[in-house]
Amino acid sequence: MPGKSAEHDIELIIEDIGRGGGGKPPQRDGGDDGDSDGARRRDSSRPPQRNRYYTAVIVAIVAILVFFLALASAYIVRRGSSANWTPVHIPPILWVNTLVLLLSSATLEFARRKLAKGDFMSFRKLWMLTTILGLLFLLGQFVGWRQLEAQGVFLATNAASSFFYVFTGAHAVHLFGGVIALLYVAARKSDGTRLSRSAAAEVTSYYWHFMDALWVFLLALIYIGR
Repeated sequence: MPGKSAEHDIELIIEDIGRGGGGKPPQRDGGDDGDSDGARRRDSSRPPQRNRYYTAVIVAIVAILVFFLALASAYIVRRGSSANWTPVHIPPILWVNTLVLLLSSATLEFARRKLAKGDFMSFRKLWMLTTILGLLFLLGQFVGWRQLEAQGVFLATNAASSFFYVFTGAHAVHLFGGVIALLYVAARKSDGTRLSRSAAAEVTSYYWHFMDALWVFLLALIYIGR
């Protein structure tokens, strides 16, 4: 009968597995449930995806960009509607600062290339040089503010000076965050389990280059709006 035949076939299969497979289930190319569990365990032990760090820095860049664009829009509107706009004389050191910041972007990229080649000694030297250049930029900004104060130009002197201090001060605060990130990457002894050194350097470079470009934009805006 068909029912008994099917039962007989099932019994033969079970006996064959017991004799030939040592009690183990057959292996499949796609991997059985045990392989899937092992893969899940391996995946859980891997470091988090780098995408979350790239996403985080992109979100930060967009937020900062929106903030400064709002300030720039207010600056343009105020400049156009003011009959007694008194432009701020840009301290010459700010032009030097611009060159320093652009140079820091170049040294950062050279550092990343050395890291990609496995030359960690050169990478650390160039990376620390980038950090020093960033600190020099911040010091130069402070000197520029002091020069304006010596001329009697303060935050509340007029609308133009207010925008100048807000632009340069807000940029300096955000750039200081970039310096902290540079120091963090330089202090890493080896590739960690959460974020590799190369990924950390790449994420930091995005932020640093953005701050460089933002400074050039702000300085051009202030110069044109004199």
